[in-house]
Amino acid sequence: MPRPTGRVLTLLELLQSGGTRTVAELADRLGVEGRTVRRYVDQLIDLDVPVESVRGRYGGYRLAPGYRLPPLMLSDDEALAVLLGLVASRRAGLTTTEHTARETASAKIRRVLPKRIARRLDTLLEALAFTDQLDDFDTPDAEVLLTIADAVRHRRPVSIRYTDRDGRRSERTLHAYGIVAHAGRWYVTGKDARIGEDRTFRLDRIADARTLPGSFEAPVGPGPAQRVVSGFATAEYRHEVTLRIHGTVEQIRAHLPASVASLEEYAPVTGEDRATERWLRVELRAERLDWLPPVLASLDRPFVIERPAELHDLVIALADRLASYARQA
Repeated sequence: MPRPTGRVLTLLELLQSGGTRTVAELADRLGVEGRTVRRYVDQLIDLDVPVESVRGRYGGYRLAPGYRLPPLMLSDDEALAVLLGLVASRRAGLTTTEHTARETASAKIRRVLPKRIARRLDTLLEALAFTDQLDDFDTPDAEVLLTIADAVRHRRPVSIRYTDRDGRRSERTLHAYGIVAHAGRWYVTGKDARIGEDRTFRLDRIADARTLPGSFEAPVGPGPAQRVVSGFATAEYRHEVTLRIHGTVEQIRAHLPASVASLEEYAPVTGEDRATERWLRVELRAERLDWLPPVLASLDRPFVIERPAELHDLVIALADRLASYARQA
């Protein structure tokens, strides 16, 4: 159970978030009775924190306008979330001023972290990689994240309790190669020891992580980020799609990134002039096909559908709709 001092600091954090807080709301958040909330408010006032009492039906407590807040207080999880956000911003093409602000903010937070937490964060940063698809990232459970990062650094097996997208739960032993931030989510990639194959797991679906005795050798070859991207492009889905598209890699990748499709140069048939035409074979897997015709239309490049037959029909249907729209007055 939290000590009274801890609850007083929690009360201050709640008031710092702004607005007026009712006694009932504060009592519920702190897990105490209303009279205890009033006693905690008196303690803050004794510490020269200007807490104001607001009367009326929607009354309660608030901090006095213009009050300069005391030094920022962060829990371990909050510090981790802030630092990961700062690290992620390195990939966002910041200006020089923003870059400097990020570095100074990171340094200030790291200076006040307990040494144990600081060491674990250093371990995490060593194990972390980013793909080219950036987004706003949700921070996963801090203990799971730090435990897996430690397993990556020391090449230790880790036991995880995982829930897949269909809600099936399982316990697995993982030889984790690295942690990857991709398209707004955090992943761990490694070998599933039970089946002996590489797998990628979403960190927010891992309920628990526990380091096991032993060690393993990390494989040579692509790094963790490339393994995650390639894994998405070759994941098992309902449809397997093969296309031939005439264009450059850059043109195709602008619409079909590496996490969606794999590319290889298509060997031309007899009579095709390799010097003047460049056909690329595009392979991808998809649970649905309805999103592909608009993508192919936006490419505005010649293409041939090798499979599946259903995609032919969807592309023709889209072309008919567009033609009918264009004929309308």
